[in-house]
Amino acid sequence: MMGARHIGVPRCASGRICLRFVHLTTGGDREGEPMTKISTATRAAIKQEFPNLTRDVKKFPVRAGEEPWTLREAEELAALLLEDKERLERELQVADRELSDLLRNSGDGAGDDQADYGSSALEREQELTLVNNMRDLLDQTNHALDRIRKGTYATCELTDLPIGKARLQAFPRATLSVEAKAREERRGA
Repeated sequence: MMGARHIGVPRCASGRICLRFVHLTTGGDREGEPMTKISTATRAAIKQEFPNLTRDVKKFPVRAGEEPWTLREAEELAALLLEDKERLERELQVADRELSDLLRNSGDGAGDDQADYGSSALEREQELTLVNNMRDLLDQTNHALDRIRKGTYATCELTDLPIGKARLQAFPRATLSVEAKAREERRGA
C-alpha cells in the first residue's frame, strides 16, 4: 500500500492557512478506493473553527437507508466550505477591482461610437452579474458554515427533516431537502 503524500500547508494572501485536501490513490475502505485525507493543520483549523463538531456530528440527521454522519465526513465538508470561502473572498476582491475599473473608465474614450458604448455596457453588465453571483455563493457558503457551527447542518430549513448525506456531499451549501426544493420551485414557477 502506498503511503500518504502530504502537501505543505500554504498560506493565503491574508496569512491564514489555505485548506487543502490530499488525495490518495489507495487507503480507502476497500483496496484501491480513492480516499481524501485532511492534513493535521487543516484538522486543527477545523477544530478551532468548529469546536463542537465532534459532538454535533452525532446529531446531524440522515435519510432512511443512509449511514450516520462520521466526524471525517463532516470535517471534509467543513474543510471544503472553508476553502471555498477563502477562494471566493479572493476572487470577489479581484472582481470588485475590475468592476470598479470598468465603471471608472466607462466615460473615457472620446470618439467612441455607439457600438463601443454598447460593448462597454455589455462588459459592465457581465462583470456585475459575475460579482453578484460570487456574492450569492459566498453568502450560501457562510450560511452553511454557520449551520455547521450551530449544529443544524443537514436539517432542511423548511421541513426540519434530513436533507440527505448524498445531497450535501454533492452540494454542501444545500439548505433544503430534495422534496422541499422541488416544492419551492413549483410554487415559484
